Amino acid sequence: MSRLDRITSDPAICHGQPAIRGLRYPVETLLELLSSGMTIDEVLEDYPDLERDDVLAALEFGALAAGRSRTVPLGAA
Repeated sequence: MSRLDRITSDPAICHGQPAIRGLRYPVETLLELLSSGMTIDEVLEDYPDLERDDVLAALEFGALAAGRSRTVPLGAA
């Protein structure tokens, strides 16, 4: 089950960077938090607007981006 529908890109939000559900949480930021050693639960505690599926969507997006030269978000806010 893909969660990529939670990733959006809107030029008016985060300068068009892929973000979570039109919120001002860039996918890149979530990936940086996780790579720094934070757990999903710690991220969710610090960012109550986020849901577990949002963080998993960021991981899915990152995994796809790592294997391709270009990744395009599927939806816009």
